[in-house]
Formats: sequence, structure tokens, C-alpha cells
Amino acid sequence: MKKKIALLAGDGVGPEVTWEAVKVLKKVGEKFNHQFIFQEGLIGSIAIDKTGGPLPSETLKLCKSSDAVLFGAIGDPKYDNNPEAKIRPEQGLLKLRKSLELFANIRPIILFKNLSEISPLKKERVEGVDMVVVRELTGGIYFGQPRLRKNKGNIAVDTSIYSKEEVINIANVAFNLAQKRQKRVTSVDKANVLETSRLWRETVEKVARSFPSVILNHMFVDNAAMQIIKNPAQFDVILTENMFGDILTDEASVISGSIGLLPSASIGKKYSLFEPIHGAYNKAAGKNTANPLATILSIVMMLRISFRMGDEAKIVEKAIEKFIKSGYRTPDIKDKNTPENKILGTKETGDKIVSYI
Repeated sequence: MKKKIALLAGDGVGPEVTWEAVKVLKKVGEKFNHQFIFQEGLIGSIAIDKTGGPLPSETLKLCKSSDAVLFGAIGDPKYDNNPEAKIRPEQGLLKLRKSLELFANIRPIILFKNLSEISPLKKERVEGVDMVVVRELTGGIYFGQPRLRKNKGNIAVDTSIYSKEEVINIANVAFNLAQKRQKRVTSVDKANVLETSRLWRETVEKVARSFPSVILNHMFVDNAAMQIIKNPAQFDVILTENMFGDILTDEASVISGSIGLLPSASIGKKYSLFEPIHGAYNKAAGKNTANPLATILSIVMMLRISFRMGDEAKIVEKAIEKFIKSGYRTPDIKDKNTPENKILGTKETGDKIVSYI
């Protein structure tokens, strides 16, 4: 089978972790007689430097002509530390999601059995954790208009907008996913305060009627933020809107012990994009210390969701499990008992996964 993959490595450690995922895909292709064709595109800070914008038209065209997109990371301190910057790397990713109509972000919270000791939560609290966050990705306050500064810049306005159709689309993703799991959906909103959340809750209730085998409960976002730490094992599928999902998934990532372990998939009706949830972490760029496992796990999602290659995905998963079970660690997931010869860099981690495949 032949598949074209758009590579948007981006900024910081993005190129390093992306390359390790490419090595793994190439080995999978050899083993299963697939041909993965990779073509690179610019996005983020590097795109601004070279073209003046965070998402060149050539990159968007490439993504639309590909079978899937593998995304690294974007961001740069020179923009993060300048609140007056009109063009920012993150605008490239937001525009890409909107242009490809990637309305659903799926983030599994993965807890590896042999890594429970690195979680900041007590071992008994994280046992049995197996949750997925389904986040609406193209609506809400990140995209609503008007979005402006007025009164000589002393007043700022952001607008949160949701349509019934947008809520129906994302709710269907969550309920379909729950049917294949533990059949529980927790819808997170702020319906006691926000009108968009009241529409959200009403619409989710209606969608739930088409899934009688799935149990639905609602939770306010502030309570959800507490419960994710207090009792994370209670959750199966969390369904929520754009900004709440952005915040809660970063919070939930702490459960695993490192943000470098968690993948994500952004899917639409026609296109799909896969990426680690971590940022560019520019301080580590070029030092061979970044954890590539989140990016490699992202290609596991790519193989399974976009390419329907279940056996191939399972092989990569088993290779990662063997890596961890054998005691190998990247710097972010080591502990005081990890021997020095078991601490591997970005490249060496990718090589080890490839050797297991």
C-alpha cells in the first residue's frame, strides 16, 4: 500500500522528534511492504522567518494532497515574549486546523505500567486510569469574532461562539468512541454561567438519545479540573469544547509523568493530522534530549485511524512497551534508580524502537 504523508516538523524539538517517527514508519513500511512517501512543509516560526507567514499556501496545498499530516511542534520565545507581535507561530496551526476542518481532537491519556513511579500522583490514585479526551477544535473562543482591542488598547474583546451543528459533530465522535470502550461519556462545560455551555449541554443530551448503551453525565469545568487529579480513574471519555479541552488535556498529561509520552489525533471528515501534545521546547532543540515517544505514538494513531493498519500499529505499540519494560528511559522519564547506560537520547530512542520492530 502507498501513502503520502505531509511532514510539518515546525520549530524547536519538532524536527528531531518527527525524524524519529519517520524512521519508525520507514521500518514499518519495510516489514509490511508499504510505501510511505514523505514530503516536508513549513509551518510556525520557521515559516515566518522564511516566508513572512506562519502557514504558507504551499504547506496547506501539500496537506490537502496528502493521506495524513504528521506535525511536530511550533513556537519561539521571540514571539512568546512579545505581546505586541501581530504574527505568531501558533496562528499557523490554528489556521491549518480550520482550513482542513479538523473539528475533533482525540487525546488518550496513556499510563504505562512500568512508569507509574514517575507520576506525581500516588500509585493507588493512578491505577486503572484509561481515559480519552475528545476536544472540539474549530469553534469557541479561539475562533469567534469579534476579536479586538479598543479604547486605545485598554479594552480587549474575545468572542466564544458555538453552533448546534458543531456540538452535534463532536458529540457523535465522543459517543461512538465510548461505545468501543467503557461506554461512559463525561461532558464538561460551564452551563451555570455561559450561554454557549447551555447550548452545548442541551445538544449533547439530544445526541445521547441515539446511544442508549452509553451513560452520559455532565460536569462543570472547574470540578472536572479537580476530579482529574483527585480521581482520574472515574473517567472514560471526556467530551468538551475548545478552550476547556486545551487546558484539561495539558492538566491530564501530568498523570502519565511526562508530556513527552502523549500523542493526539486531529480529525475531520476528509483530512487528519497527528502530533505530540508537547510544545516546541526550544531550550532543548538540537541537544538530542527530547522524548520522541509521543510522536511515535502519534503515528500509531495514524496507522490505526487514517490507514486502517491495525497490525502495523500494534507492532509499534509493542516495541514501545518493550523499550519501557527493558528499563530504557529518555531524560524526562528517568528516576533516581535508572542506570546511566539506560538513559537514551532522542536519536538512540528511535533507533531502539526500530530495532524492536
